[in-house]
Amino acid sequence: MHLILKASGADAGIVSHLLAKNPLNIYDRVDKGVRVRMVYTTATENETEVLIHAEPDPVDLVRGTPDGYDITQYINDREFVTSSLFCSYIRAALGTALNGKPKEDYVQWVGHAFELELTFGPVASDLPDRVVEELFSPLGYAVSVERGELSYSFDLKNRSTVRHIILRGRNTVQHALRQLFLLIPVLDNYKHYFISEDEIDKIKRYGEGWLDAHPLKELIVKRTLRFSELIRQYERQEGALSASLGQESGIAQVLETVIQENNVGHQEEGEQEHPGVESDSGQSEPPVRLNELRYRAITDVVAALPVKRRIVDMGAGEGKLSARLSYIPDVESILAVEPSGQSRLRAMERFAKLEGRSGVVAMPEPIIGSLFYFDEQMQNQDVMILCEVIEHIEEYRLNGIMDTIMNDYQPEVLLVTTPNKEYNDVYAMEQESFRHHDHRFEWTRAELASRCEEWTQNGNYGYEIKGIGEHVEGYGQPTQLVIFERRKESLS
Repeated sequence: MHLILKASGADAGIVSHLLAKNPLNIYDRVDKGVRVRMVYTTATENETEVLIHAEPDPVDLVRGTPDGYDITQYINDREFVTSSLFCSYIRAALGTALNGKPKEDYVQWVGHAFELELTFGPVASDLPDRVVEELFSPLGYAVSVERGELSYSFDLKNRSTVRHIILRGRNTVQHALRQLFLLIPVLDNYKHYFISEDEIDKIKRYGEGWLDAHPLKELIVKRTLRFSELIRQYERQEGALSASLGQESGIAQVLETVIQENNVGHQEEGEQEHPGVESDSGQSEPPVRLNELRYRAITDVVAALPVKRRIVDMGAGEGKLSARLSYIPDVESILAVEPSGQSRLRAMERFAKLEGRSGVVAMPEPIIGSLFYFDEQMQNQDVMILCEVIEHIEEYRLNGIMDTIMNDYQPEVLLVTTPNKEYNDVYAMEQESFRHHDHRFEWTRAELASRCEEWTQNGNYGYEIKGIGEHVEGYGQPTQLVIFERRKESLS
């Protein structure tokens, strides 16, 4: 993870004094397992270029944390990508410039705008390139987004999901760094620390002089604070956030989409459906989360089935859907199957709260499992559910998985939900973008129908495809629901 700051033009050499780092010395510090270095690659009167690099210990990133028991926590991108972690690592090195307090002889240069070029990355962002550009272009920068080309032995993707970003424009060093310290975590949408009221103070401090006029202020504030109560607290202090995410630009739809698909498997947090519709009273109703609509559709289908005693929820995540299924009359057992230990623990906590509740007819049982491994517990169940699961599996493996489900597990009813790729245009997403960084594919309605036809030719099933969410003519609905029903075998 790195940041390159380059200043050119008259008096560019002053920048080293604003950073309070001597170009003749290499800044090299190790603190809490993180090595931070600042190296001047150019230092003349008319040009200054400095590389700021941070190298954390990848094991220390998770050792001793609540998630440290889970081996999957050691397989992540945190040691590589420019994120809130990076900003925290380099804050001490750039403290003088961020606070605008160089030696007295150079205080007058704090407010001086230089010709700057800022290069940072890699960035792992769930925002499309167009939104990334619209975060920085209102600040006066020309924005370049560079991606690497990929080569796989099978058809997965040909463009890297990580990006390097280059900003060029006139700005003060202090403003440029403060903007990056606020916007880099917005891009990455990951916080490694507890988000408290202090985050509001950071927004005010680093956003002073530019954030109020930014057209994407609402996006910046919400992705910084995350939690509704903190957002309301900010609005009480600073005034209501304007509806700056206008429909014309399509940014509102993009933001909602990346929020919707923000978690693997069953989307757990922050999902929102398309903007609220006007009620009969003329007031805008609160938006219904797309994930809520998925759960309603699935539970409605299950509740209407004549036989539903035994249910398997594959890829159950933290157990939200399984918990809802526990209230359906005539259900006797629910297997909440999930490979992630962390998610299973959270599911167990959720299920424990169901005990003694009125209306609960079956307690979900969290078990470890995966579609990649055969498990006789899954055989001959009444209902099997794959809610937002298949798109996280490589396409070339799906046929084998569906063959196992239909010919070995043989549930009476199989419910599958997956995104409708055509609807991404409604969200104004880029053509090659997926709704979630872990999606291996997203299918159009025709592509899904073709695959369903292929799968049922090799299994004793019929199928019906329905849509979930707001319908838009020509694009369908955001989520596709497939209901596979096992055909009754002939008695002859």
